[in-house]
Amino acid sequence: MDEQVAGPHDPEPVIRDYLETEFGDRSLGRTDDIFTLGYVNSLFALELVTFIERTFAIVLEIEDLDLANFRSIASMTDLVDAKRRSRADAPETRP
Repeated sequence: MDEQVAGPHDPEPVIRDYLETEFGDRSLGRTDDIFTLGYVNSLFALELVTFIERTFAIVLEIEDLDLANFRSIASMTDLVDAKRRSRADAPETRP
């Protein structure tokens, strides 16, 4: 998925579609722990970080890389929403 989804769009259906496609069209609940279910290895975890950053045009910092932020569709949605809010609240810097 090369299209970036910035702005007010709900990230949840985008994240759900990505995960369900990657996991062979398995249906996931909003709070299903994808690590506990065995769907994620270390390589896919890196791919997931890249997907979140590129798709939603956000930058994840070291402190954002806590596994809790990536365990479920709900936690990833919350992470994207929080990063968008912090970006919106940040003062503009001008060159």
